[in-house]
Amino acid sequence: MERVEKFLKEAGTYYLATVEGDQPRVRPFGTVNNYEGRLYIQTGKVKDVSKQIHANPKVEICAFKNGEWLRIACTLVEDSTLSACQSMLDAYPSLQGMYKADDGNTEVFYMKDATATFSSFTKAPEVVKF
Repeated sequence: MERVEKFLKEAGTYYLATVEGDQPRVRPFGTVNNYEGRLYIQTGKVKDVSKQIHANPKVEICAFKNGEWLRIACTLVEDSTLSACQSMLDAYPSLQGMYKADDGNTEVFYMKDATATFSSFTKAPEVVKF
């Protein structure tokens, strides 16, 4: 899991795919935080992505850096504890101008039943499950 977190942080931007009805939706994300041994992402409850995750928590994440890419298939689980939200905001101080742990909008999700696949054109894929 640490390798996955490191890759996502070094990539800076990753893309989160959700589903809305029968239409895939993909958008850039940049938050990833290891809290209590789980990898978390963050969004706002008012966003369409939040509604899509709540309707269908199965998502995929894709990131690319230095000729290698990472795909993660997982189920996102909401963690509504203030400590999980605050941990994310502490890890990303730039978010604190838009979000507060107790603002009723900030939400964090951790990755469950994750299968992460590291791939490139030069070596065989490597799979990590967490």
